[in-house]
Parts: sequence; C-alpha cells; structure tokens
Amino acid sequence: MSQVDILPPTTPIDFHASTPFSNPPGRRDTPGWCYSCWQGLDDSALVHPKSDPSLVDEQDDEKIFASLPPLLRGHPEIHLRNGIMDASRKAVEREVNAEKAFFVADLGEVYRQHQRWLKCLPDIEPHYAIKCNPDPYVLRLLASLGAGFDCASNGEISQVLNIGGIDPSRILYANPCKATSFIRNAAKMGVDKMTFDNADELYKIARAHPGAKLIVRILADDSKSICRFGVKFGAALEVVPGLLMKARELHLDVIGVSFHVGSGCYDPSIYEDAIKRAREAFDMGSQAGYTFSLLDVGGGFEDARFEAAASVLKCAINQYFPDRSGIRLIAEPGRYYVSRAFSLATNIIARRSKMAENSLEAAASSGSGSDAPSVMYYINDGVYGAFNCILFDHQVVEPYVLSMNRSFHLSGSEPMSLSSVWGPTCDSMDCVCKAVMLPRGLQVGDWLGFDDMGAYTICAASQFNGFELSDVLYTTSKGGEEAREALRRFAGEGHGHGASS
Repeated sequence: MSQVDILPPTTPIDFHASTPFSNPPGRRDTPGWCYSCWQGLDDSALVHPKSDPSLVDEQDDEKIFASLPPLLRGHPEIHLRNGIMDASRKAVEREVNAEKAFFVADLGEVYRQHQRWLKCLPDIEPHYAIKCNPDPYVLRLLASLGAGFDCASNGEISQVLNIGGIDPSRILYANPCKATSFIRNAAKMGVDKMTFDNADELYKIARAHPGAKLIVRILADDSKSICRFGVKFGAALEVVPGLLMKARELHLDVIGVSFHVGSGCYDPSIYEDAIKRAREAFDMGSQAGYTFSLLDVGGGFEDARFEAAASVLKCAINQYFPDRSGIRLIAEPGRYYVSRAFSLATNIIARRSKMAENSLEAAASSGSGSDAPSVMYYINDGVYGAFNCILFDHQVVEPYVLSMNRSFHLSGSEPMSLSSVWGPTCDSMDCVCKAVMLPRGLQVGDWLGFDDMGAYTICAASQFNGFELSDVLYTTSKGGEEAREALRRFAGEGHGHGASS
C-alpha cells in the first residue's frame, strides 16, 4: 500500500507584514485594509473598477431592503476576488472561519433570464418554482417583475406572501398531495389554485377548501429528464375521467390541466407529447361538464435548451390548442432562472497525496499514467451543504482555480494532475469530484470556484457536522440597472422590508 502523507500547508492568506496599503487595486472604499491582507496576490490579474466600467459601476452599493444585505455592483468575478481578499484580512486578524466558502449571486442574470422568457414565450406566464432556490432577493426581484410563484408547502406560501405586494392569485399550490391542515391554511390565506392527481386529494379539498380552483395533474413522459417525477405524481389519462366525475360529485371546480416533463429536461421534443396529452385531458373535461380555462405546462426548462423548448411548446400549443380564447397559459420554471446566476468560492482547507517518497516530485511521478487521483483536496463546502445538488439533483460540478500561490492569474503552462475534491465533513460519502484535472501546485489556502450553482444547492443545504451554510454576496453585472430599478420601485411601494425568509 502506498504511503499517505499530509502535505505541509502553505496558506497564502495567513501571514504577516508591516507595510500598510490603504486601498489595493480592484477594491473600493475599504478602510483599514492592510498590505498583509493581500500580500503576494498578483495585482496584474486584478481589474481596477475604473479600467473596465462594464465590470463595476462607479456608484455606491445600495441597501434597498433593510432586512437584506446590500446590493453590490459589478461582475461576479470581481466580488469572488474581493471575497477572497476579505478572507485574507480575516485570517490575518485570526477570525474563526476566516476562509469560509461563499456565493456570489448576479441578480442581473435573473433579470436577463426573465426578459428572455418574455421574448420567447410571451403568452405563457412564468410561476417561479421557489423550491429550486428560495433566495429572498430572487423572490423580491421576480415579484417586482410580475412573475407568479409555484409553491409546494404552507411554508413556501407564507414565505412568498410575507414579502408583501404579492396577491394570493399569483400563487399556484402545485403539490398534488398536501396535508389537510395545509389545504385549510391555503384557503385562509386566499390561495385557491391547487393541483391534484388522486381521489383522496379531492375528498380532503372538499372538506378543507371547497372553493378551490383545481388543476388536474396528468402523467407526462419524463424519460428525457435528469429528475423524473412520474413515479410519484401525475394521473394517467385513463383515470382522469373518473377523477373528474368524482370532482363533479363533490361539487368542486376543476379549471384546468397541468403536467411536468421532469426537472432538467435534455430533450425538449418531449413537450409535444405532453401538450397532446393535455389536449386529451381538456376534452375529457368537456365530457365531464367542465370548461377548462388554464393550461400549466410545468417546468423542466434548461438554460442551454430554452429556445428549443420554447419552439416546441409554441408549435405544439398552436397544433393542439388552435383556439385559445379563454385559456390562460402558465409554467413553472425554476432552475432556468437561477442556475447560472450563482457562483461559489471554496477554500482548500486540507490536502493529501499518495507518495512513494516524501516529496511532491515523487507524488507527481507515481501518479502519472494512473487512473487513480494522485491528490485529494478538501474544501469547506460539500455534499451536505451547497453540493447536495450532486446527490439530489444528479449534477456534475466542475471546479476551476480562483486563486493559486497568492495570485489570481493561472499560467496556461501550469502542470496538471488527476485529483479528487472532497467536502469538509467526516463522512466518506462527502465527495464533490471523484476525478478531475487540477493544477499540480495547488496548496492549502488556495481557492476553487464553481459556476452554475444556483439551482437545488442552497435550498437543501444542511449544517451536518456543525458546518455553517455558505453566505451569499449579491451584485448586478453589466445591464443589471433595470433589475435594481425594479427592486427600488418594489421597495418604494412598501414591499419586501420584512424579516428575510
């Protein structure tokens, strides 16, 4: 068995110097900043705000909502770097958890996704699936833009309504199997639209919320999605007539049909079959004596395939619903809005290497030509935290170097080696990347970044083993002034100032 050594730590953020520096390049308005906090960082790699106005606006950061952090300005990369330099300062001051992992969220990206939706699917009203990421800034921004909300529990409904300025009619209670007390409370809060896919649900609703506006959720083909829902939800078409007759018997109002092709749909052509099934369900409604007025096309929208999905949907809707007078179209996008908007910075807190001898050179040579990772890196967030998306959402994450050897610049000629990346807990299941190529010279104290970390990450993170949840810094990148204006207007109307959810 190969000898396993713990490499001597070289922590670039933890050392001292006496030379003061009031305000290093790339950092604004930082009183008390000292040279020792960023000593050795390659300032040629830092972007001065005034040198590129597309990255940082020359205005102060804003405190729009009293209960939320300030909204910064500038490209996320700037704030990833600034966050690393903040960690340097905290390490010098001997703060506990100085190197804590953190997110940077670009609300400008959320705004751009909303405009993209309006352009591609102007006739379909988005109802954001907040289970994907119930971030308080994201909810307020989408509320200010007029979006609706897909809620799956009493807690999510309360979270949305507590923001203020959101009428209950903008909420869809899109959980086909609900607790009776939740149904009763939805009625009390004025939330009427809710889904069902079984007879028992109808009996509960008849008792707890007889005035509900019901939507029958039909089973769709979800074989082309990362996360399939059909095993748990959706009424097969052959049982829909019986459900509708039961609803009539219970004097319940069924107003439409919904489906969901699964989360993370990688073949948008599947929407055509789902729309065809919805047409059949509409006809069944007519036969049962209902006049349906709502079609919910669900979620599954992927950023990279959105235009293709929108094209399939529009063609299918035109084919199967040529006369849409009196029919309202809605959808339940989640990851589409937030996936790309969030990036995560993590610190390498430990490292192990299989070594034939006690030298890095021996470790590198012994690992060459082998399929087994030669270095194990341990970072301060893992699958029990933000990377739960690996377990629950079947995601594959790709690390990249944010800072290495006191520099934000990584040479293209840097030697690489096959590595594995692990989370901070004491559970061996806490593996972020089993095998990934990373620079051979990475050390303890260097930082790794992960993009596309906005969907199904923060929402399911835990504090297992006593590790804290990663904080979020908020910014708006180029073109994000419209997002800020929408938030200012929303706040100016008196909304969004309550306690952060």
